[in-house]
Amino acid sequence: MLEFDQMKSELKSYDDTLREVFDSLDIEGKKNKIQEMEREMEAPDFWNDAETATKKSQELKSLKDDVAVADSLQQKYDDIETFIEMDAEEDEDDPAMLEDAKEEFEQFKTDLENLRLKTLLSGKYDHNNAIVTLHAGAGGTEAMDWTSMLYRMYSKWADKHGFGIELLDEVEGDEAGLQSVTFQVNGENAYGYLRSEKGVHRLVRISPFNANGKRQTSFSNADVMPELKDAPDIVIRDEDIRIDTYRSSGAGGQHINKTSSAIRITHFPTGIVVTCQNERSQHMNKDKAMEMLRAKLEVLREEEQEQKEADIRGDVSSISWGNQIRSYVFQPYTMVKDLRTGEETSNVQGVMDGDLDPFMNAYLKWVSLGKPKRGVTDAE
Repeated sequence: MLEFDQMKSELKSYDDTLREVFDSLDIEGKKNKIQEMEREMEAPDFWNDAETATKKSQELKSLKDDVAVADSLQQKYDDIETFIEMDAEEDEDDPAMLEDAKEEFEQFKTDLENLRLKTLLSGKYDHNNAIVTLHAGAGGTEAMDWTSMLYRMYSKWADKHGFGIELLDEVEGDEAGLQSVTFQVNGENAYGYLRSEKGVHRLVRISPFNANGKRQTSFSNADVMPELKDAPDIVIRDEDIRIDTYRSSGAGGQHINKTSSAIRITHFPTGIVVTCQNERSQHMNKDKAMEMLRAKLEVLREEEQEQKEADIRGDVSSISWGNQIRSYVFQPYTMVKDLRTGEETSNVQGVMDGDLDPFMNAYLKWVSLGKPKRGVTDAE
């Protein structure tokens, strides 16, 4: 009876946290929104605008996923209460029931913490879609292959969350992989989660492109920014940019390579360069590239402000485009380790198949504890 009594007391201590998390995520509001959207989708002309309909379908799935997680969490809480009530009717603890209750309780605490971390997505643009650019770094063909592997990893992660992926620009490698790729991830909180991925990703493996079968280290840099449809505070003067057009390359549909529709915009004051080639026209590529430039400038402005605040606080480390954030070791052992949070796993294949949530959640928790953002220059 004693263990169940202790469990009852501990369970009650989570009441306030559970309610606060549900209120913060507006679970009841999302249930009402689901009903509204389902009625809207019943309209016979709903799919007339396929692009809008697809985005609404993705939004609906995201809402349903949030509600399902909350309902599952509440059900676990109720099940644990039932275990406790059943035990109260017995003269002594049932070992099997106690074990089931303990297992359910541990899962409840894990799920509650993961859901609580979602409430930390309170940044100005955390709820926005995300635009990710991957650039191959040192390592030649191996680095280009690594960049394509990272693109696949993020595509798998997005798919697991019901997020959509739009390819905006890609430059294929000479032999294999990608020199660079830019894509947009569409889904609630996409930027809030993916901003944890900004920085240098390091691969260590026996390269299939090395004839001597030697272990090789290569790098790829991830740049992440929010999709910003409107950024009125960002002023871009015509004399500050150069717009170049060129023929598109890579997989992009029937319009690719027929016209010089791809756009490259160079921003002289900052040196920022953005490209877009996968929209259906030069005009659309230009609009998207300008949108990306505004987003980059806004992120840069926020980072400069963070750096000023860090200087005032006296933080030793600084925000840098070149921070190494994560190491992926395939041989001679398997290990993925985040060099900021210390989160690690030996399940490299799982990570490459999109199991990134533990790393993203660890980052959110790390930042919420006030840890300075910093890179690590050398780690295995």
